[in-house]
Amino acid sequence: MAINILFFPLYTLQTLSTLYPLHPLPLPSIAYLCALMEKRRSVAFHTLGCKLNFSETSTLSRMLENDGFEKRAFEDVADVYVINTCSVTDNADKECRQIVRRIQRKAPESLVVITGCYAQLKPKEISEIPGVDLVLGAAEKFNIGSHLRELTKGDSAKISSCDIEEVSGFTASYSVNDRTRTFLKVQDGCDYSCSFCTIPMARGKSRSDSIANVVKNAEKLAADGVKEIVLTGVNLGDFGKGPDGNASSSIYDRPENFYELIQELDKVEGIERYRISSIEPNLLTNDIIAFVANSSKFMPHFHVPLQSGSNTLLGTMRRRYKRELYAERVALIKELMPHCAIGVDVIVGFPGETDELFKETFDFLHSLDVSYLHVFTYSERANTRALDITPVVPVHVRHERNKSLRNLSFMKMQYFTQQHAGQTRKVLFEDHNKNGMMEGYTDNYIRISTPYREEWANNIVDWTV
Repeated sequence: MAINILFFPLYTLQTLSTLYPLHPLPLPSIAYLCALMEKRRSVAFHTLGCKLNFSETSTLSRMLENDGFEKRAFEDVADVYVINTCSVTDNADKECRQIVRRIQRKAPESLVVITGCYAQLKPKEISEIPGVDLVLGAAEKFNIGSHLRELTKGDSAKISSCDIEEVSGFTASYSVNDRTRTFLKVQDGCDYSCSFCTIPMARGKSRSDSIANVVKNAEKLAADGVKEIVLTGVNLGDFGKGPDGNASSSIYDRPENFYELIQELDKVEGIERYRISSIEPNLLTNDIIAFVANSSKFMPHFHVPLQSGSNTLLGTMRRRYKRELYAERVALIKELMPHCAIGVDVIVGFPGETDELFKETFDFLHSLDVSYLHVFTYSERANTRALDITPVVPVHVRHERNKSLRNLSFMKMQYFTQQHAGQTRKVLFEDHNKNGMMEGYTDNYIRISTPYREEWANNIVDWTV
């Protein structure tokens, strides 16, 4: 019987070598060791927040599986639970605490590891949550395997973190939950200083993968049968700064950029669709828009953060554009791609947002030919400049404004869908049977639901909207 000693603890191997230095293992010991082999440590993951977090969780999962861990569903009992956190809003922090409490009730002897943005921003606060055993900051999350080898339940929570200024390096990540759609991380960190945002404090300076390595990962995903790649990052349009945050050199001995990246990805055989997850309006160049308009692989779908339709608020938010530039970007997209979907991020209730300034935002969004809104209610975040801005908007007013814009978003999406009624568009259906139904998205991001058909799963189908 072949025995893989890589699975055995060091003390077991040392004992065996002492007892049996020159002889084969007796049969009882072989049976015992086989039993040890079968008892692999199990790990379960839970992800909060953005697509970037999902890509990183998937990478952490693959790393631990390669270390011999058995992956389990988060609802199951596991030896280790890893929570990859977000901290964009206060709700994300609260949700993390609630999840830890659920784990404590379900599996009090299991190890609980917290990583992600919340872990970098407030490691001491997290370490004081009952049940938490390990807190990994931005520089250590991809070293999770070595930390787990040294971790014991019952000790006080261990914090492994550093000042965010010291964080450098780039770890490529991608999700592989199914073959239909993969989130591929190509950029991390942000050099901007928006007054409401904690992301630069949580993820560090802007840094990127190389074009060559992104293409290599795309080719690997294509070989695995992936049909659609969603490019993700914190500030995606800032792609081109190397792992140390400085401009990286291409094969042409000059800095790389996002426009060059999408040109090279367009050549990868096997990937049928790309989407750009989100890109700042000041970094969404005319060249990028024109390239997507003429590409058969990059989908007619942009998600462009706005945050406010008031130039006054854009200034206090420390955004790097005015509403006029945003309107120009939308107009060019619609000129070149009338069928293109455009999503918008917007914040309501930011300090200083009077009724008049909110109306500016509402009217501006109402006038734009955009397809849907992602509406965020402003919440106070520690160590941000926005805390010094007045007057503070009452919480109930923030929620009323959120509801108002969500209603506008619903109407925008209804109108956008109706514009394409009767058209035949390409739909990539997902391989999920949800109570006899399956879902997919058209090239321009209209969601389609239909009775499940196995032959359509992970395939692109002509569909009349």
